[in-house]
Parts: sequence; structure tokens; C-alpha cells
Amino acid sequence: MSKALAELNACSHDEFVAALANIFEHSPWIAEQAARNRPFAGIAELFAAMKAAVDQAPAELRMALINAHPDLASKTQRAAGLTAESNAEQNSVGLDRLSDAEYEAFERVNSAYRSKFGFPYIVCVRRHTKDSILRDFARRLPNDPATEAQTSIDEICRIAALRLDQSATGGDRLAVSGRLSTHVLDTNSGRPAAGVAIELVELAELGVSRVVARTTTNADGRTDAPLIGGRPVPIGTYELTFGVGEYFAARGVPLADPPFLDRITLRFAVSEPEGHLHVPLLVTPWSYATYRGS
Repeated sequence: MSKALAELNACSHDEFVAALANIFEHSPWIAEQAARNRPFAGIAELFAAMKAAVDQAPAELRMALINAHPDLASKTQRAAGLTAESNAEQNSVGLDRLSDAEYEAFERVNSAYRSKFGFPYIVCVRRHTKDSILRDFARRLPNDPATEAQTSIDEICRIAALRLDQSATGGDRLAVSGRLSTHVLDTNSGRPAAGVAIELVELAELGVSRVVARTTTNADGRTDAPLIGGRPVPIGTYELTFGVGEYFAARGVPLADPPFLDRITLRFAVSEPEGHLHVPLLVTPWSYATYRGS
């Protein structure tokens, strides 16, 4: 449950630490140091104080912070029990329901990473899909230990920013969320296409692809809510499918049997989790176009 910044500013030292103790995994010392800088004018200022505590900490304490994090998709650690925050984060990307091939892939890269660096691989999973996490493993494995330790701290701070955004409210917000949106324009009639069925799927190379959203366009040819919003848009590959055959048939447009265009699928990739990616469709019964909007 989130707390108002005014309440955090006014509560006792112990209450402040208890409320924010696990913004950084199993590391209440960060909240303890930040508490000394109250009152905070905004959430960004609060987070800056917590990050400064990490940045100024001695090397052994920073390494303890890294080692406080669990391995990703570890069946043993899940059985022993993760923090509520870690459990929710890993579940959000589907690490609790991996295929056998995916479990084997994660176990292999976890083992290779720990063998080289001696600490767990850490990534802000809410910014990723399963496939992009495995690619990130491969990209980071050649790093030297010092570089990888700093990369781990950077990822920990991203995790903490998302946790704080969910745990505290104030006059400002941290820039931790992105947005994926679409709209459909019927260029045959020159108006927004209302009533087009839309499905968004997150693709997976080793496991099962996941349906993220199913919705229908409104009178403006848009969706009532973003396809993904209020959180990072995970790095990965997606397919956005539009049921245009049913749309044109419902409006009495003469169509071939079967229609030339029935379901249109656009495959695209996301690389900026905190950005706004707009994927529109301009369509007639015989042609379509798209572009990268924002």
C-alpha cells in the first residue's frame, strides 16, 4: 500500500524505515540514511537521497546490496521464499511459468554468470521480456567484474525507482513508465475505424508467446486505455493483430469471399521501455500502412 510523501516526512524515523525498508532489496540501511534528509519536497528528491546513499557507500556494502538479490527463475530460491517485491517482479515477466527449455536456458546463464563474477545477475525485469533478459545475459557476460558490479548497481536503482513509484505518492512522479498505443484509420471512408478487434501478443523464442491485451477500438479509432501503460513497456518483440475483415463486413463494404485482408498482423520491437511507442494502422479493404509514431 502506497504512502503519501507528507506522511513519510512527518512519521517517526522507525516508521519511515519500515515503510521503505525493501525499496532496495533486504537493505534497510538505505532508508535509514535517507530518513536523515527529511523533509523531501518530492518523490524525485526522496529517490535521489536513497540513490546517493548507495553511491556513497563503501565497496563492501555495495557488494552486500548486490548479493542480497536472488537469481532469476531459480526454483530453489522460489521454494525457499522470495521477498514479495521480487516475487511480483519475476512473475510479471513470466519467470514463474517457464517452459523446460526456458528454465534450462536461465539455469545455464545464471551458472555461467555466477562462475565468472561471484554474484547474482541482476536486471530490472519489469523493463524486459524473457527473451530480452537472455540476450542481456549474453551481452553482459564478457564484461570485467568492476564494470559488471556497477551495471548491477544501476539495475538495482532502476528496480528501486519502480518500487518507490508504487510505494509513495507526492506532487511528482519518477520517470519509470512508458506507453504503447495504437489507432486505426479507415482510409476507404476517411474516418476513424470504430469497432476493430485488436490483440497484442508478446512473442517468445523458447517458450509460449503471451497475450498482453485484447480490446476494441472506440469511436475515435483508438483504444480506451493504452495497450500497455502505467509501467515500462518491456523490451522485446510483439505482434499487433487487427480484425479488419469483420470491421469492413459489418459496414456493408463489398468484399471478396474470402476477403483479401481479414486479419492484419504487425510485428514490431520495443527498445525504449520508458518511451511512448505509437503503432497505428491506416487501412482499406485492399491495402494498409503503418509507421512508428510517438
